[in-house]
Amino acid sequence: MALRSILALAAFLPPLAAGSPGVAQPAQAVSFAEASRRAGAARAGGDVPEAIRWYREGVRLRPSWDEGWWYLGALSYERGDSEEAARAFARFVELKPDSGPGWALLGLSNFQQKDYEAALRDLTRGLSLGTVGNAEVRDAVYYHVALLRTRAGQFELAVEPLSVLARAKPESPALVTACGLVLLRMPYLPDGVPVEKRELVQAVGGATCAGLALQDSAGPRFEELLRRYPKTPNLHYGYGAYLLRKGDGNAAAAIEQFEKEIEVAPGAIYARLEIAYELIRDGQHARAVPYAEQAVEIAPGLFAAHNALGRALFETGQVEKGIAELEEAVRLAPGSVQARTTLAGAYARAGRPADAEREREALRKLQEERGPSSRSSLAREQGVPREKETP
Repeated sequence: MALRSILALAAFLPPLAAGSPGVAQPAQAVSFAEASRRAGAARAGGDVPEAIRWYREGVRLRPSWDEGWWYLGALSYERGDSEEAARAFARFVELKPDSGPGWALLGLSNFQQKDYEAALRDLTRGLSLGTVGNAEVRDAVYYHVALLRTRAGQFELAVEPLSVLARAKPESPALVTACGLVLLRMPYLPDGVPVEKRELVQAVGGATCAGLALQDSAGPRFEELLRRYPKTPNLHYGYGAYLLRKGDGNAAAAIEQFEKEIEVAPGAIYARLEIAYELIRDGQHARAVPYAEQAVEIAPGLFAAHNALGRALFETGQVEKGIAELEEAVRLAPGSVQARTTLAGAYARAGRPADAEREREALRKLQEERGPSSRSSLAREQGVPREKETP
């Protein structure tokens, strides 16, 4: 990432102060002022080592100097010193906890340090604050979040950032690899892919990347993949998911692909959920029940499975059983707007107004806590497939 891109993020930060209000400025402040002046002059002149030296001195003299910590982190990151960058950005976000760019660059620094759990936490925090800065930094954050979620086995959660990148950028080897790992459910970082799997990952990644970008070429690419690798799990699922995203009356063809996925991989949980939710949307609730029941049996801890089963049972007249499943969905994912919305609606329709109002109140509090973006993100945070957010 270019230095000018990182330094330009200062425009996205809260106003940077030379120090905390009320800090006395006796003789020591003169030393700080001189260190600050020399740091800025060296940075403006392109002398990175000298700038780092004086920013270090400035933050030593005045630990509350947020601007100094920012530039010390940015210059260190660009120089390849991720250890010092991580320390500097960690201190910066202590001083400016609402800075999305600060958390983003702390996360990227921790990724370089191979502290992957901290990196995912920090990058996610940055995104939750609304902006991580300019387009170049934003794309780097999306890419690394996708990699880290893939590494952690959170494959469904990696789809969203990869979709953003696939639609905004041309295919690149790095993006193709990331897409291939996600669809194949391989919990690796790109440099950890086994040699014998690299060709498969690249081939699958190309089709997946095209599918996420809704390119017409995705269909033929998936068909070619299935000719070459007919027994590889997740390929039929990926093709079906692409057909659903594309729309244009492809639901029946998508369901056919999900059925084929179940034949290849009998434990395919998301293929069953895709079918169940598609049938629910189409009003075919009785047909959805067995798929949702199988999903619950395979993954009893997945709230989306209980949500699907609850909705299907409720609409087929099995009201109490349906509500029990919806309540289990909320118990498993109390932070899901979707689960609580569905349960509140079921209570109201079942003639339980007090329970419905209790859920609506919980929903209002949840939305206040999470802000306006909660509806589009909470279900994905709990592991729901992309299309399953709308009740």
